[in-house]
Amino acid sequence: MKKILYSKYDKTKISTLPRVVFGGRIVVVVSAAEAEKAVDYLLSQPILGVDTETRPSFKKGHVNQVALLQVSSHEVCFLFRLNLIGMTEAVKRLLEDTTVPKIGLSLHDDLMMLAKRGDFQRGYFIDLQDKVKEIGVEDMSLQKLFANFFGQRISKRDRLSNWEMDVLKDKQKIYAATDAWTCILLYEELLRLEQTGDYELIKVETDVQTDTVTEG
Repeated sequence: MKKILYSKYDKTKISTLPRVVFGGRIVVVVSAAEAEKAVDYLLSQPILGVDTETRPSFKKGHVNQVALLQVSSHEVCFLFRLNLIGMTEAVKRLLEDTTVPKIGLSLHDDLMMLAKRGDFQRGYFIDLQDKVKEIGVEDMSLQKLFANFFGQRISKRDRLSNWEMDVLKDKQKIYAATDAWTCILLYEELLRLEQTGDYELIKVETDVQTDTVTEG
């Protein structure tokens, strides 16, 4: 049976879906030495998922610097606390690496914000927003994409929490790791569908007033 995908996913259905949570190991990186070990491990992996978190600013015109860089393999996610360690040589080496594909979403914004922590040459990054367009999916959010491709819900409850607090809460760690890890799953599923053609895309139209979708 072919997988059914929608060009636009109805966000009102997301709350009814089962929640997906990263079940691997989460390692918080709070020193340059730990960053070196983490990057050595990550660059030995075949593929990585990446994302960032920034403490929200409620003051008009003020944007905080990136506080967290999360980078995940299939089994382990490292949370680099950039607000504590800054742009270390190891983090720069990771971002400049051209051998391991690093999968993310809206990477232009993330990389631009990371560059404010320290200059680096962009390495091997693949943006899911570019990839999904190739098969006709128009949604750009990670939550909608994962719901569309896997029928599971990524919780965004902790997105606006304080990412610069002294010690991250467990729910923050899980949130951050899940976002990075699910990027890998989405990319690998996209590759599978592209290679097999084992999907059917249903074109839907958005109702501007309600932001719900109807099949065209």
